[in-house]
Amino acid sequence: MTPFAIAIILVVALFVLIFIRMPIALAMGLVGAVGYVQLSSAAGLMAYLNTAWVDKFMSYDFAVVPLFILMGHLATNSGISASIFAAARAWIGHLQGGLAMAAVAGCALFGSISGSSLATASTMTRVAMPEMRKHGFSSALSSGALAAGGTLGILIPPSVVLIIYALLTEQNIVKLFLAATIPGILAVIGFILAISVYVRLYPDEGPTSERADLRQRLRSLRDIWHVVLIFVIVLGGIYGGFFTPAQGAAIGVVLTLILGHLKGKLTRRKVIDSLVDTAGSTAMIFAIVFGADLFNVALALSRMPVEVAEFFAGSGIPPMLILLSMVVFYLVMGCLMDSLSMILLTVPVFFPTIMALDFGLTPEQLAMWFGIISLIVVEMGLITPPVGMNLFVISALAKDIPMIEIFRGTLPFIIAEFTRIAVIISFPALSYWLVDIVAN
Repeated sequence: MTPFAIAIILVVALFVLIFIRMPIALAMGLVGAVGYVQLSSAAGLMAYLNTAWVDKFMSYDFAVVPLFILMGHLATNSGISASIFAAARAWIGHLQGGLAMAAVAGCALFGSISGSSLATASTMTRVAMPEMRKHGFSSALSSGALAAGGTLGILIPPSVVLIIYALLTEQNIVKLFLAATIPGILAVIGFILAISVYVRLYPDEGPTSERADLRQRLRSLRDIWHVVLIFVIVLGGIYGGFFTPAQGAAIGVVLTLILGHLKGKLTRRKVIDSLVDTAGSTAMIFAIVFGADLFNVALALSRMPVEVAEFFAGSGIPPMLILLSMVVFYLVMGCLMDSLSMILLTVPVFFPTIMALDFGLTPEQLAMWFGIISLIVVEMGLITPPVGMNLFVISALAKDIPMIEIFRGTLPFIIAEFTRIAVIISFPALSYWLVDIVAN
């Protein structure tokens, strides 16, 4: 049996294990180990395992992952979300569907210090859902806005999945953060426009609420200036080159800890809970990363990624058609897998293929463009049935809302996401324009 045939069998076996609900980290690690033995030797596998853990996770670059996760947990336990939603409500809550728009804006701002879609969705749901329901918003619109708004945590910097993509493809984390900024802003605008169109068609589902006066609006800003300060210091310092992403994440942790203490919300118990939750989340992510690494090493031994890249590069198939095929694959798999696992599983094969094609971009621009497209499509997987993780988060927190209503509520936002994907694919410069501006 040829190495390429073995690689195909490994991929099929992996998907079978995933579909029978084996944990993704264990599935990738098990299939990777079997593939390694088949393509090399058991002794080679033992030698690899003897050093891989240390080589992988003692890397300074990986320190940024638990630090940003800890920053997100501290922000969640500090009660920051309530102040963020109150500020957004004060400024746009009086519009038709304004509370849903405020929820999206709140998710964007909270996501800028959380970096996690699930944390953003669950935290903002606890704050915004009761208010929307109290003011007569439909269950569909309320849950749809919060599920879609939660996805902003995966793209708006700092994003854990974006960091993992950078490490996988050996790209500059700072430049990828900058590249994600404009697409992230487009997401917020697209979601707000989707709400605006929806409430024009169904005005009873998103009524207006009372208008806040200027004094209330200014007071609301007073309650969130700390959040804006943390965002500016952390990301501004990283973009400005004053400190590395890992140093910026550490500074963000300290500032969030101080803010939570000053607000009186971050008790010793909550700090301990944040540390424990961070340890659990980090262990889960690192287990998936290691399983994916073992699987990808087996694929590398088979030369499958290289052969696939060479095939498509010389096939004469239009590069855009190949890219669109990958997007369709991501959309289908996004209904079945979580975002991190999908990135870890596909990027080692898809990335070399894309880099071998001619899109008229520099290698760095192409890497950023493909990364943003991948994250946007993966982001959609969080709100597409049947396994959209954000949908289940909303359902768990709002048990009286039928799942079919949550699915219905996400449809306008899925349409908005398709539109954004089309725009980013049609205008690649949106993914690297800001990077070029800062570099020059």
